[in-house]
Amino acid sequence: MQKVIMYTTAQCPFCTMAKNLLKQKGVNEVEEIRIDTDPKMREHMMDITGRRTVPQIFIGDTHVGGFDDLNALNRASKLDPLLAGE
Repeated sequence: MQKVIMYTTAQCPFCTMAKNLLKQKGVNEVEEIRIDTDPKMREHMMDITGRRTVPQIFIGDTHVGGFDDLNALNRASKLDPLLAGE
């Protein structure tokens, strides 16, 4: 199972939905980086993703994007192989 990193904020319904989807897929641990409590991490997230919104999800070395992107991968049957490192 690939490592999952998610840039989040405290009040983020899309972050919660992403975590729930990942949990359904067997991901028991998500490393959360809170950008609302650390402005430097917000800048870092924007630098590496080119995006300002949360969540921003990385599976292994792959930037997935936000919840809509994660959900689209799942619907296309591409999320499980990505999580498995295939």
